[in-house]
Amino acid sequence: MIKDYDGRFPLSSWLKDFFRENKQMGSRDRKTVSELVYGYFRLGHNQYNSIEERILAALYSSNHLEELTEYFRSTHTSPEEFSTDRIFPWKDYLSEGIDADAFAASFLVQPDLYIRIRPGREKDVASKLDASGIQYLKCSDACIALPNSTKIDALLKLNEEVVIQDKSSQQTVRLLDNIPLRKVWDCCAASGGKSIMVHDLDNNVDLTVSDIRESIISNLKNRLKEAGIKNYNAFVADLTSPNNTLPDQQYDLIIADIPCTGSGTWSRTPEQLSFFKTEKIAHYTKLQRQIIRTAMTKLNAGGNLLYITCSVFKQENEEMVNIILSDEKIRLVRKELIKGYSEKADTMFAALFTNAQASE
Repeated sequence: MIKDYDGRFPLSSWLKDFFRENKQMGSRDRKTVSELVYGYFRLGHNQYNSIEERILAALYSSNHLEELTEYFRSTHTSPEEFSTDRIFPWKDYLSEGIDADAFAASFLVQPDLYIRIRPGREKDVASKLDASGIQYLKCSDACIALPNSTKIDALLKLNEEVVIQDKSSQQTVRLLDNIPLRKVWDCCAASGGKSIMVHDLDNNVDLTVSDIRESIISNLKNRLKEAGIKNYNAFVADLTSPNNTLPDQQYDLIIADIPCTGSGTWSRTPEQLSFFKTEKIAHYTKLQRQIIRTAMTKLNAGGNLLYITCSVFKQENEEMVNIILSDEKIRLVRKELIKGYSEKADTMFAALFTNAQASE
């Protein structure tokens, strides 16, 4: 299996296809195989003499599959212990403030599943979770942490009662404290998590969403419908293209949850440790510059831009802040590195800017 996987598709999707073609595997077999494959990739750039030896090293480092671990300990020689120092080799690229060792060690732990409770649903959600018997942690009034394997859609109404949204992603909203939410454009809306969150802050917001493909917008419309959000505008646009025809609108707040390497989420997709090339950083920073350049033409005087990545690389974070600030009319209000790696969550970066240009 591992030899056949080439990284072109997410490992989770690839495994689903593999199990679909190998129906002889029962649910316990699928779970065991998935644990072993993910463990293999969680060791990052540690080197072993064989795939088998590496799988054993991953198995021995895990607190899962105890019965299988004990069996192999009794029948196989223990492999060389892995080093967390060799899991993540791009330490010189990290944003300032990230503990490189702690970040590397976070790859060995499966992150939690986080949900955000929608306004007015707190009691209902708590009642359903308590009745289920599933262990959960209340991180805040709206944020709940659950075991990653929780089938939350069988317990709660997704998008209506709760939204699946990582803890760090939920915390980006802190940068919008005291920022008026009038005309808001979520310019890289994707599945709409930030759009729903902004609506939940102020359900009178004049919301516009966009993304690069019609299929993305179609899925987003379905999700907003499930969330009960009816009043919004939507359009398709490639903001990296200089030939865009954008709506004749200006916005008070532009949210740019921008395409990036996703390196702050790799503990969920550890296969990236084996297939990532640093050239990708330059690819994404080029896209980020183009998107921001286009989006800023639609920002009102006195308006705000919220720039967000789920990256740990300084080129996509602090260095992009400096590039945005090269526009003399733009001022930095606040920036924050949200260190989810110590909380079984994603690591994210957010920066809030204001357009200091005087109104005409």
